[in-house]
Amino acid sequence: MNSKDAIKSSMNMGNLISMAYLEDLTDEDMMQRPQAECNHIKWQVGHLIVSEHNIIEACLPGSMPALPEGFAEQYSKETAGDDDADHFHTKANLLEQYEAQRAGTLAALETLSDDDLSKASPESISGYAPDWGTAFVMQGSHWLMHAGQWAVVRRQLGRPPLF
Repeated sequence: MNSKDAIKSSMNMGNLISMAYLEDLTDEDMMQRPQAECNHIKWQVGHLIVSEHNIIEACLPGSMPALPEGFAEQYSKETAGDDDADHFHTKANLLEQYEAQRAGTLAALETLSDDDLSKASPESISGYAPDWGTAFVMQGSHWLMHAGQWAVVRRQLGRPPLF
């Protein structure tokens, strides 16, 4: 296995678990918060999409598909406390945006060499992704981090554990 294969494997594991947790949730279910101060799932999914876009775009400007106009603003820190479902995209639209961004991430990864993966990240993301390889690896682990909260919501909704 080479570096890019290992990165793709990490992203695939994040995808497998995250999509399984989201699969049977309704739009209404996705507005539930695992705890009062936590973000609801719709906001978290939007945040993950924006983050993936911004992190890969920081390393490789122009490589990612454009987000819909206003999308990043809808999933900013300023909107995290909003509980009005009408202010967020539907589950179907969120997953469509996710698939587009993930396809962009994978296409960008294919263009890189091992030397590229060792390049220092731009200052804007260097605090959590010091090199391009880490920026790509984060795309699986970031989703997994949030999926842990979705497991809690699933249990609150009476769903059985999946993993």
